[in-house]
Amino acid sequence: MTQSKPFSGRLAGKVAIVTGAAQGIGLRYAKALAAEGAAVVCSDLLDAEPVAAAIRAEGGRALAIRTDVTSVESTAAMAAAAVEAFGRIDILVNNAGLFANLAMQPFEQIGVAEWDRVMAVNVRGPFLCTQAVVAQMRSQQYGKVINIASGTVFKGAPMLLHYVSSKGAVVAMTRALARELGDAGIRVNTLAPGLTASENTQSNPAWQGAVTQNNIASRAIKRELTPEDLCGSLVYLASSESDFVTGQVIVVDGGSVMH
Repeated sequence: MTQSKPFSGRLAGKVAIVTGAAQGIGLRYAKALAAEGAAVVCSDLLDAEPVAAAIRAEGGRALAIRTDVTSVESTAAMAAAAVEAFGRIDILVNNAGLFANLAMQPFEQIGVAEWDRVMAVNVRGPFLCTQAVVAQMRSQQYGKVINIASGTVFKGAPMLLHYVSSKGAVVAMTRALARELGDAGIRVNTLAPGLTASENTQSNPAWQGAVTQNNIASRAIKRELTPEDLCGSLVYLASSESDFVTGQVIVVDGGSVMH
């Protein structure tokens, strides 16, 4: 059996939940937090055990749990499992979301069912996950909620109205929650990536070719954005280094958006 390594790093002794951690960017987030010393609950509808096992193999602490972020019962069970396994919850990364498999299309062609599905995962999900962890964070008088939005909110990107609207709601939710939870020592911030070269986007032809090249051309730093490019800002928001930062949005997209 692999021995757990001694607590070290900027997140030593902290406990983090990452939703959507089974693959892609969420997987990178989970591993980045673990590398800084956090115990990580890898939450996903898919099987996240391979990610948790990889963290444990490196000497870290990790738990995998299947979670439907649109369900009150499932998100409550996620928070309870985190406390049972590790004793506290310091960090919530609301990463689970629908994007890479969505078709770009005029807004009048988006069906009501698809609109509701995007809103359920991308907006109700962070709402329910934050509700699920807030009692524990209040009892600690400390916590970090990191919502994941998108640079499209600041561009008014066309042809994905449901997605862009959902991420705009996440930015608004962040600001309102930061006001509501500040006195409890809970900081709420948003990380807003640009178009990221993850496995899911690279496997979708809609996000290749001219779409990607035009996105790169709009950046001050003209290259693809990788999941690893996001991890430094994520760890900053999760760590004590950002303890006086709340209600903010950090856009990580190579300078395509400047606000």
